[in-house]
Amino acid sequence: MRIDGYSFGSISIDGVDYSNDVIILPDGVRAPWWREAGGHVYAPEDLQEVLDAAPEVVVLGTGYFGRVRVEGATLAALTAAGSEVVVERTGRAVEAFNRLADEGRDVAAALHLTC
Repeated sequence: MRIDGYSFGSISIDGVDYSNDVIILPDGVRAPWWREAGGHVYAPEDLQEVLDAAPEVVVLGTGYFGRVRVEGATLAALTAAGSEVVVERTGRAVEAFNRLADEGRDVAAALHLTC
């Protein structure tokens, strides 16, 4: 998969436009993605599909302005599942995802599109 473009509140993945937060897994995009913990935090329960997939790398996009918080328990759960974790503002997270995908790495992403 490839992210074609991102701007505040909008992302295009493999030619399909989304206006809600997304999870990108090797087998497809999950959107809209609802987070039990709330809109501005990544909690382990919100990433169960990612944890189950246990990709080599997980990219977490913290929003346009970087306002989403990643709980320590989330980082611990992803690491325990064997994943390397990259946390960046969503614009940089998109760049990281595409670079990792281009390198042939097994990569997943959870991306907050606003704030």
